[in-house]
Amino acid sequence: MSFHEQLIAATATERASLLAVPVIADCLQGRVSLGTYLAFLGQAYHHVRQTTPLLMTLGGRLPERLSWLRRPVAEYIDEEIGHEEWILNDITAAGGDADAVRASQPDLPAELMVAYAYDLLHRGNPAAFFGMVFVLEGTSVALALHAADRIQQTLGLPNAAFSYLRSHGTLDQQHTMHLARLLERMAPADQADVVHSARVFYKLYGDVFRALPCVEEATCS
Repeated sequence: MSFHEQLIAATATERASLLAVPVIADCLQGRVSLGTYLAFLGQAYHHVRQTTPLLMTLGGRLPERLSWLRRPVAEYIDEEIGHEEWILNDITAAGGDADAVRASQPDLPAELMVAYAYDLLHRGNPAAFFGMVFVLEGTSVALALHAADRIQQTLGLPNAAFSYLRSHGTLDQQHTMHLARLLERMAPADQADVVHSARVFYKLYGDVFRALPCVEEATCS
């Protein structure tokens, strides 16, 4: 069994907990409001805008034993830079106020998720940052394209309102395969830290979704 397969198995409970969040289940069944979708995009903006700064910090914090990761990290930065602007464009296309989102503060769950990522880089093992990559990209692969279709069908929004979900659903499929190869090269101690951080990120990312408004407030508990 590859390490990536071991990682999937080791985090199966946490992944199931995230996928069971009511707002996700509702969305996949076609129960979604415009307010919920705009709220999701708003929080996505706040954590996606940190992707490039986080990756740049990661590149500078990698210890010598992980120096071989610098080139893949640089390539990842090149692919990810500026994606937060796609989200703002989606917000505008969906009738939201992109300028207000740009000027806003993240809700606490998104703020804590980003803070934990920075803490890993500055105080923990930088290799553990790949637990965040595994969780966010794996969740995107599992949900993004299907969710975009269901939201568009329900709300009747234009294609221009789904550039983030649809592009990342496809792009992250490629990234997931690349990530699996990188994780395989890590030492067992670094792999163990990736497992631990992935479990934490599933909880933190789930909290981002738990804080979103539901179509029916009774289903949010």
